[in-house]
Amino acid sequence: MKKVLVANRGEIAVRIIRACHDLGLQTVAVYSKADKEALHVLHADEAICIGEAPSKESYLKVPNILSACEITGADAVHPGYGFLSENANFASICESCGITFIGPSAKTIGLLGDKAQAKSIAKSVRCPIIPGSNGIVETVDVALKEAKKIGFPVFIKATAGGGGKGIRIANNPDEFLKQFAAARAEAEASFGNPDIYLEKMIMNPRHIEVQILGDSHGNYVHLGERDCTVQRRRQKLIEETPSPVLTPHLRKKMGEAAVHLAKAAKYHTVGTVEFLLDEKKNFFFMEVNTRIQVEHTITEELTGIDLVKEQIKMAMGKKLTLKQKNIRFEGHIFEFRINAENPASNFMPSPGLLEYYIAPGGPNVRVDSACYSGYRIPPFYDSMIAKLIVKGKDRKDAIEIAKRALREFHIGGVDSTIPFHQYMLHNPTFLSGKDYNLDFVDRLIEEGCNFINDESKTFAEETAPGQRTPVTTPH
Repeated sequence: MKKVLVANRGEIAVRIIRACHDLGLQTVAVYSKADKEALHVLHADEAICIGEAPSKESYLKVPNILSACEITGADAVHPGYGFLSENANFASICESCGITFIGPSAKTIGLLGDKAQAKSIAKSVRCPIIPGSNGIVETVDVALKEAKKIGFPVFIKATAGGGGKGIRIANNPDEFLKQFAAARAEAEASFGNPDIYLEKMIMNPRHIEVQILGDSHGNYVHLGERDCTVQRRRQKLIEETPSPVLTPHLRKKMGEAAVHLAKAAKYHTVGTVEFLLDEKKNFFFMEVNTRIQVEHTITEELTGIDLVKEQIKMAMGKKLTLKQKNIRFEGHIFEFRINAENPASNFMPSPGLLEYYIAPGGPNVRVDSACYSGYRIPPFYDSMIAKLIVKGKDRKDAIEIAKRALREFHIGGVDSTIPFHQYMLHNPTFLSGKDYNLDFVDRLIEEGCNFINDESKTFAEETAPGQRTPVTTPH
């Protein structure tokens, strides 16, 4: 492997390019016409335009990406997350073209990307699974019969789902008929696959995921867990590690379950095994994400291990040098997703010109971003501006550092989720670390919370456009 084409955009593309350069590899950025001034384009050794602004005409267009490989001589592709990262067909085409796909094999992606099959593998290694249908349910009549057997409420889920799409909840038989049709339609539209399976709805769960690494030589480790419970409509907003609700015994059991599953699937790269944790501290397998995660950063800060570099080295066929007994977990880390959205208006997207962008710094603060003052956030893609990662000696210390960092984060020209994060850092329920579940933020929204408290209001006033002199990039 000598030259890596990064088939992505935004902060993850920048992150991958940096890791490649640290390893002495050349990089190729691909970009849509909307991203011609993007930071990943500036950082890469080469850059090539692959199409119009809509992702289906650029970042999802396989022939264009393969043409870019041929033109530049790239012998490897890193898909990042989203877009084609979990597309088994794309991985298969790369393999057939002699291009190293930096991720799992096409076969493994197909196996674990099908949630029904992934559940079967988990069951085979005695990893606790959520009660549900035995694979895909073909018709609404069969599905309703299965739902009654499982017991309401039930989740109706797309086998190819992700990002909260293709999921419906039915509390009774009448709701089930309507929601089954809606889930199939959304699955077909979003993933091109209408297949559906059923799961018992775990009441008031926490979302806990375990980072795993496996090489092609039979070596496997886990790097602890991440608590991703603070979500809005199943979209993650805040992640932390270690989880404030896990005991050392439970942490060990979940880590071992994740590793056993990875071994059974012959999983050879970085990945994440996701679990739900119920009110009685029982955990259940949910799915495997066969890619690098957005929130990989907090695991890196917890362990001191560069996950993207490890991912690239394993794709080169190198042995994993990490041993489970030698991995150290130090401190408490949070990641706050800073998105171009208005939390006071139901998180309405806010694309546009970043009149100024001043990121925080200082001890124990990391910012992963592809933004800069004068950059225009396009409306076509994910609304992320930056990921703010903070580390403290414990949870309380990390929260104080987060408050400082958020106060230093100045963004003008677009709305952002900074006020939401400031609100959460003063919310007694969140501060408890234990008294909330996946529905926490959605319930606050239903109750009319606009996520503006005294501190976030002051922040918004101080950083409002016109209150400061805009900062522009030099030419």
